[in-house]
Amino acid sequence: MPSFEPTYLAIIIVGLMGGVLGLVGYLTLAERKVSAWIQDRIGPNRVGPGGLLQPLADGGKFFLKEEVIPKHVDKVFYMLAPAVAVITALMAIAVVPFGSTVSPPGPRPNLASLEATQNEYQRHFSFVMAPAVDVGVLYVFALGSLAVYGVILAGWSANNKYSLLGALRSSAQIISYEIPLGMSVLGVFLIVGSLNLEAIADWQAEHRYWLVLVQPLAFLLFLVAAYAEGARLPFDLPEAEQELVGGYHTEYSSMKLGLMLMAEYVHLVTAGFIVSILFFGGWSLFGLEGVLDSSPVGAAVLKAAILIGKMLLYCGFALVIRWTIPRFRFDQLMSIAWKVMIPLGIANLVCVMVVKQYQWPLAWLTVISIGLMASVGLWHGSVTMPKRGVRKPPGLPAGIVHAGK
Repeated sequence: MPSFEPTYLAIIIVGLMGGVLGLVGYLTLAERKVSAWIQDRIGPNRVGPGGLLQPLADGGKFFLKEEVIPKHVDKVFYMLAPAVAVITALMAIAVVPFGSTVSPPGPRPNLASLEATQNEYQRHFSFVMAPAVDVGVLYVFALGSLAVYGVILAGWSANNKYSLLGALRSSAQIISYEIPLGMSVLGVFLIVGSLNLEAIADWQAEHRYWLVLVQPLAFLLFLVAAYAEGARLPFDLPEAEQELVGGYHTEYSSMKLGLMLMAEYVHLVTAGFIVSILFFGGWSLFGLEGVLDSSPVGAAVLKAAILIGKMLLYCGFALVIRWTIPRFRFDQLMSIAWKVMIPLGIANLVCVMVVKQYQWPLAWLTVISIGLMASVGLWHGSVTMPKRGVRKPPGLPAGIVHAGK
């Protein structure tokens, strides 16, 4: 294990928390700018040059607005829900590398060899709050699943039917999509042989290719499940303002509402880091990360910039997707998880096990993944277009159809 340095850890915590919270504020501005661009509008441009100070104005508004607590709510859980949502979101960042790291040493045949490798590992500085956590991915997934308690507490304690419906939708959605989310990365674990995020990034840097090249299907499953876990459009049914007024946070205002919204963007940032590390090589970029190896500080800054750039590209893609695909119905949302993504996740896992067992080239996994995706695309009928025929019995008014058996 790396040595504990309180000063370095305090600097990392302050820098990481400040950077993430600042990024969350400007992601809200980016969301509004992207939506204005897609919808051919101007967007926020009055506060500061080009609207760059708009997040500061929004944050000040949340702090200064009147604190309203409706009389009909369960005050204890009503106040607890925003804290649970934001604390679980921020705690997940503890094991996520945000720059260059060194893979922690594995088992050694004797104690002397183990101590030598540990001493060598401790001489390297890793851009991660809690390095050498062997179950780092499971830690992130566990805290992501705990975030649903914040949503459920918010919806239940509000004593509001719209909030309760949003909480029920969220519990079903998050629990359902946790299964394909976890299954999509099992193939990555089998290929690398570790659940440590630092080791996964180091493996891709050593082999000089990204795991998305051999696991494109797993990446697609992870991407869809991550959007559903974060309740991003087209999976924002827990909020669904057209149907539920505001969903689970209908009764919230001022800073409590700000915390609930902030947790959503923190989840987006964390998912961006995880996707970049699991499938896109982490801090590696086809050898370009070694351009400044002669300068340790320059090399560390360059690798951190590469990883953060990949995370920002993921966030930008999420902002575009929000205004590209319309919201699914709830039955479609559940059908995609249980009838499409889970079977594909199982098939992908079995294929990885077979390839690893017989020691075939990993390029076979690329062909298999493309074949599985093509088989789903060629399947006649889908969760949004059922195969059952649609007929109109005599006597029904115009514009009404009936699904036959």
